[in-house]
Amino acid sequence: MSATTISSHPTHYEDRIVTAFTMCSIIWAVLGMAAGVYVAAELVWPALNFEQPWLSFGRLRTVHTNVVIFGFGVSALMGTSIYSVQRTCHVRLFAPELAWFVFWGWQIVLILGGLSLLAGYNAGKEYAELEWPFDIAITVVWVCYAVIFFGTIAKRKIAPIYVSNWFYGAFIIVIAMVHVVNSLALPVSLTKSYSLFAGAQDALVQWWYGHNAVGFLLTGGFLGMMYYFLPKQAERPIWSYRLSVVAFWAFTYSYIWAGPHHLLYNSIPEWVQSLAMAMSLILLAPSWATMINGIMTVSGAWKKLRTDPALKFIVLSLAFYGLATFEGPMMSIKTVNVFSHFTEWTIGHVHSGALGWNALIVFGTYYFLVPRLMGQPLHSRAMANVHFWLALAGVMLYVLAMWGAGISQGLLWLSLDDFGEVRYSFIEVMEAMAPYYLLRLVGGLLFFTGAVLMAVNLFMTMFNGQTVRVTPPIAAKSGGH
Repeated sequence: MSATTISSHPTHYEDRIVTAFTMCSIIWAVLGMAAGVYVAAELVWPALNFEQPWLSFGRLRTVHTNVVIFGFGVSALMGTSIYSVQRTCHVRLFAPELAWFVFWGWQIVLILGGLSLLAGYNAGKEYAELEWPFDIAITVVWVCYAVIFFGTIAKRKIAPIYVSNWFYGAFIIVIAMVHVVNSLALPVSLTKSYSLFAGAQDALVQWWYGHNAVGFLLTGGFLGMMYYFLPKQAERPIWSYRLSVVAFWAFTYSYIWAGPHHLLYNSIPEWVQSLAMAMSLILLAPSWATMINGIMTVSGAWKKLRTDPALKFIVLSLAFYGLATFEGPMMSIKTVNVFSHFTEWTIGHVHSGALGWNALIVFGTYYFLVPRLMGQPLHSRAMANVHFWLALAGVMLYVLAMWGAGISQGLLWLSLDDFGEVRYSFIEVMEAMAPYYLLRLVGGLLFFTGAVLMAVNLFMTMFNGQTVRVTPPIAAKSGGH
């Protein structure tokens, strides 16, 4: 490939939008994690809300999850998918002007949606708290994103569709499907609506959406990122391309059924609960097949792993991916769930995936991607290495604290006195959580500090630089990326 910062070739890859998504993703990461640290501090010192509604735990926690998932995470997925789909298809992005509409539309929805959550407007659905005008706006932006992604694939110069695009494509299609169905509502004003579903049906639709948001956004989308950027970083081909394709279809067909495991021991049919448990356990196979594929891909590049901070992050993220995808199916087993449900153990599980898998793979990808977008070396490799150890220490402290808290809660809640009544009151159980919450806050602060270091490092790399212009190969060879 040829790269130049001077010429303006009419068929150059559209990478300026990748830079824009990357910059916004980093900013959202810092803002979202700052909100997360603040709400963690509120659980230790409740007076930190200063009796202000917009600083209350309920509002800030919702802002934290939305900003981290949809600001940091989805901006990263949009940017990296646009970067990789052009290179795996050897063509310029389809409808680049529409891509800029997607960029600005997504950022505006995030800003206005976040402000609406702080103001107290909330639809009351996990990961889908924004009210109906935002749901419509998200749908419009998402359809445009699908048009540019699949439009690029449609005009590709290489016949095979590389596996990263399979995962990115599944992420786009399934998230569109579950978002539209879960958001069906009857508006009663500009700021309030009520779901078309009710009772157990509403719960089933919500967790069909909620778990597939985890599955196809926080797992499938980021696997697309892994399948493109890990081989690039390791400078080795995927260990088994056939295994990656088999794992994709197994993942796609089994994940879609697992949502009701959030509703065990609730008022939904028993067979639905059992099916969700069974499909969750089946998910172990494609999940670990993918993890093994990634580890084996990098197995021949251990020497580079010692010196390359980007590769360190992505390999560590694979370890946490394996941990989280083992822990989730285990927690879906009914006899385990009766102990773990509603405890901090669930929070630990979520963050072992969100921090250990999602955040770390994005960090590693950005340390690889940003210098290449700018055509200059990373500002400070030493800062990246410090970030690595801060991130590892932070996520381990966080997860261990929540595991300890969850086990304590489960034991205390299931402890009965001689009359068969609950031995410990809610207040007593909450008092027992204090040291765990403090340890979680320390872990979160370490992780957040690392993210700030990364932001400084990457923006210094971008400083006084501009996105290089790269042209596709003139004669594409089948199978080349």
